[in-house]
Amino acid sequence: MNLRRPNANEATGTFNRSKDVVPMSGICTRCVDGCQGNCEIFLSSFRGREVLYPGPFGEVTAGADKNYPVDYSHLNIQGYAVGAKGLPEGVEANSDTAIFPNVDTTTEYGWEKKVKLKVPIFTGALGSTEIARKNWEHFAVGAAISGITLVCGENVCGVDPELELSSDGKVKKSPEMDRRITTYKRFHDGWGEILVQMNVEDTRLGVAEYVIEKHGLDTIELKWGQGAKCIGGEIKVKSLERALELKKRGYIVLPDPTLKEVQEAFKKGAIREFERHSRLGFVEKESFLKEIERLRSLGFKRITLKTGAYSAVELAMALRFGAEAKLDLITIDGAPGGTGMSPWPMMNEWGIPTFYLEALAYQFAEKLSKKGFRVPDLAIAGGFSTEDGVFKAIAMGAPYVKAVCMGRALMIPGMVGKNIEKWLKEGNLPKTVSKYGTTPEEIFITYEELKEKFGDEMKNIPLGAVGIYTFVQKFRIGLQQLMAGSRNFRISTISRKDLIALTEDAAKISGIPYVMDAYREEAERILEE
Repeated sequence: MNLRRPNANEATGTFNRSKDVVPMSGICTRCVDGCQGNCEIFLSSFRGREVLYPGPFGEVTAGADKNYPVDYSHLNIQGYAVGAKGLPEGVEANSDTAIFPNVDTTTEYGWEKKVKLKVPIFTGALGSTEIARKNWEHFAVGAAISGITLVCGENVCGVDPELELSSDGKVKKSPEMDRRITTYKRFHDGWGEILVQMNVEDTRLGVAEYVIEKHGLDTIELKWGQGAKCIGGEIKVKSLERALELKKRGYIVLPDPTLKEVQEAFKKGAIREFERHSRLGFVEKESFLKEIERLRSLGFKRITLKTGAYSAVELAMALRFGAEAKLDLITIDGAPGGTGMSPWPMMNEWGIPTFYLEALAYQFAEKLSKKGFRVPDLAIAGGFSTEDGVFKAIAMGAPYVKAVCMGRALMIPGMVGKNIEKWLKEGNLPKTVSKYGTTPEEIFITYEELKEKFGDEMKNIPLGAVGIYTFVQKFRIGLQQLMAGSRNFRISTISRKDLIALTEDAAKISGIPYVMDAYREEAERILEE
């Protein structure tokens, strides 16, 4: 059974002519000389490297669709008819106190100086991609009013058209970074935080120095990689001048805009865009710990790490180095990836899938803990969209996993709300929306709640932000219901015992008991009494 059909996918705008396809290659069973397309081989024959990336760039988020053998759907949440863990001290558990609206969904992360979240989720790294830039106001305000952390991703300063560098090549002024930080801070009320991520180029440009000196940020994040790719971040640019500028700033730009033949091909329209790539990092323990010390000396109160779907070796490095460095959070991002622009083959075919990666992370964390190390707080990322998946991730990684990092699932509500705002202005609401009303007050179930809280400031809250807040409200209530059903009234009481594996493969990989074995001994004792 094939787990993925290659050579044709909506993400790359390709498809097979025939309904019968060779499973391994994805090539039509009968490939006809004279076929007019449009499989990936056909399109690659004249558009080449363009076919590597989902598109159209800047207008879509793409998520890999490989169907891995085991994922979180192979787990179910245990339900119980007795008990109530995590009620406030002094509150007796009974049918009047142990009700789902009383479930506390807040969580926190940090080594010493904690960050509290209203729900155990936060955004993925929204960096230099066009989809992040043009929707930033919706994403940032939405995260702030929802009480969750917002991660400002890599390369934001480096691609800023108005970037000003000092004589030593460091960031002197970055209006785009300024906009991103101030937008979130305007509505931040103590829950969550905005943190900025750094890769190789960001470090060279002095992004850490800039954001702490100008904006006084508490947290900076180092990036080793993500589940969508093991190479550096990419964007596309459509002008030769912009491509030349980015190359001058130290980025890898393909095709090379300094070459005469490339410039000629661009003028004639054959080359229509350029790719900007970041560099691979090289992780060594001594230099990593030294960089942590340097960042702390700059004044950062918290330092976090984002690592990707690398091998078990890199995962062990992240946990061991992170424990020694006393990192405040390690976000472990599994394959497959969902992002604004990553190579489609890489998104589907590289790295350890999230379920397997979290199983390894738990095993490694347990080993470190038994050796006397304090394991940093962990977050899991890579394909989550609903509260049941988040519950499973927290339970499977308990007590180490404190939250889940969500990419597209927290971006989509922002884009939906933004488009509803646009459709309202145009008088062009689709029936899927207009059946609920024709004003924001009628359409958004949380609008009046937010209006009561923010008063006149409501006019400065875009509907994309309202969309994110509304999604988070649904998430919180759904999570409260699941937690109450498993008799957990605080995130910290959720444990691996609250899960069962539906398949023996899932049980073997995760260490979660197989459904027919879970609590079997306790059940047998009752029967034998």
